[in-house]
Amino acid sequence: MIVCIAEKPSVARDIARILGANSSHDGYMEGNGYQVTWTFGHLCTLKEPGDYTQAWKPWALTQLPMIPPRFGIKLINDKGIEKQFKIIEGLMQKADSIVNCGDAGQEGELIQRWVMQKAQATCPVKRLWISSMTDEAIREGFAQLKDQQDYQPLYLAGLSRAIGDWLLGMNATRLYTLKYGQNRQVLSIGRVQTPTLALIVNRQKEIENFKPEPYWVLATVYRDTTFTATKGKFTSKEEGEKAFETIEGKPFTVTKVEKKEGKEQPPQLYDLTSLQVDCNRKYGYSAEMTLNLIQSLYEKKYTTYPRVDTQYLSDDIYPKCPQTLNGLYQTKFAGVAPYAELIKPIGGKALKKSKRVFDTSKVTDHHAIIPTGVVPQNLNDAEQKVFDLVARRFIAVFLPDCKFSTTTVLGEVRGCEGTEVQGGENTVEFKVTGKEILDPGWRVVQGKEQPKAEEEGEKKQDDEERTLPTFVKGESGEHKPTLTEKWTTPPAYYNEASLLRAMETAGKFVEDETLRAAMKENGIGRPSSRAGIIETLFKRHYIKRERKRLIATPTGIELIDLIREELLKSCELTGIWEKKLRDIEHQKYDPKQFIDELKQQVTEIVNEVIADPSNRRVTVLTDADLKKVKSAKK
Repeated sequence: MIVCIAEKPSVARDIARILGANSSHDGYMEGNGYQVTWTFGHLCTLKEPGDYTQAWKPWALTQLPMIPPRFGIKLINDKGIEKQFKIIEGLMQKADSIVNCGDAGQEGELIQRWVMQKAQATCPVKRLWISSMTDEAIREGFAQLKDQQDYQPLYLAGLSRAIGDWLLGMNATRLYTLKYGQNRQVLSIGRVQTPTLALIVNRQKEIENFKPEPYWVLATVYRDTTFTATKGKFTSKEEGEKAFETIEGKPFTVTKVEKKEGKEQPPQLYDLTSLQVDCNRKYGYSAEMTLNLIQSLYEKKYTTYPRVDTQYLSDDIYPKCPQTLNGLYQTKFAGVAPYAELIKPIGGKALKKSKRVFDTSKVTDHHAIIPTGVVPQNLNDAEQKVFDLVARRFIAVFLPDCKFSTTTVLGEVRGCEGTEVQGGENTVEFKVTGKEILDPGWRVVQGKEQPKAEEEGEKKQDDEERTLPTFVKGESGEHKPTLTEKWTTPPAYYNEASLLRAMETAGKFVEDETLRAAMKENGIGRPSSRAGIIETLFKRHYIKRERKRLIATPTGIELIDLIREELLKSCELTGIWEKKLRDIEHQKYDPKQFIDELKQQVTEIVNEVIADPSNRRVTVLTDADLKKVKSAKK
């Protein structure tokens, strides 16, 4: 008998149907030589400190650091889990072979390997590795089962991550709680959550300490068009007024008219982070909500595997794309086919194949998130919005570039002799730029919906197309100058979209798409875990939401202030760890070395904190405290 084990009952039912295992039993399906069973996500976890030795059960500084000689796993203490595990164990003990049908990623590998270890399975194991849950993908996957050994590096990376999180989390949380906590309140420290909190706290302090400074901008209106002085800001009012006086009443002359044509490529396909960013910007969905929605669409077979950090497709996907587009062509929501008109111009022709889309070298375990071609049915409003983003982004990559024309007009006002301004000149130069769309190309997928100004924390893009009147070099006439006082502004608070981007690039602001992609290796946390990290910070009362802003609470601020060990709160150092974990996955780094380094670092942190002679304490806010603070503000 071949035993197949999936990560959840719904996935197991789909696999069982394809395999012909149609007879239902308690905890598994059977038929056609197969038994298909399931976990409920994690059934096993690493042992807790008290499971290794009685001395580690009570929290005590004298017992730190806790470093087990060998890490072990145990069943999660839950009656439903214990019952299902007994069924799995019984099936595996009698199996001729096992097929690991866990989620095709690091976490999925770890979940099922631990179950097999706990069940003491000794028979050969194969691995089902698929990127979508369509019937065709499941059949193809079973026709090309891989050897479990091929995924040993993936398992070792997952195991190293879990052990690393245990070593740092268990030791540092006890250490800080015992040394600095009050009233036995837990101060939670984590390998990813603490640097993420530090990002929010540091940004908040930057804003609070920001001192706005005035500056003056000189502009002028000529032929109903506003031109701005090219010399930038005046830092003193006197300077600005002098420039204003220099040009007042003098004619404005157009000195240069330049027209350039340009192209804008379609945006790249979605990985999980970019999808979460867009859903937060456009619909206000949290990172966790977006992950749940795209996971649901994956399980319903409408989109591909979601927990990915690549925006590319492998070359073997290209021949399947016409079929996927055909599925989108037939898709209807409330009787309307939203994608049919967009797909018509490229239907029946050879599809564009760009290196920005198809590049096997940029794909490891899974490709970018795309539709499967299965026509979606009965989606709720939120699922439909997420599916629509993925569908439009997929269609866009096959459409032509957007063609536009940029017009730059330079003008000047020449003052009288003796009215020199900045730089000792008596001429002030002005500039205006306009953009005209010549051929929208891929931009038709955006529809008539006006792009919203991006939320605070994100750079605003000038999406409006401004067509300028026709100007001719040498023309001259009256104008109306203005001198406007403005103030420098602080950086914006993080929202979930900008925080996800900051986590992806280890806290560095990176606008360039290619550079950002290169930095993903050193990002903090995995794409699939970042949403959970942000939610943990909310649950611990380290951060709160104010509209879309993420604000650190007094507890969160005090905790970061308290931590002197850079290793615990530095995004850069955590990013280096993340890179090592990826290297373990790709067999470029030794898992033992990773764990040994962490053991040493944890020992050093423990010794430093215990030696701290100060009597510092952290104010811990409970749910009730936060409600009181909100009531007081009202």
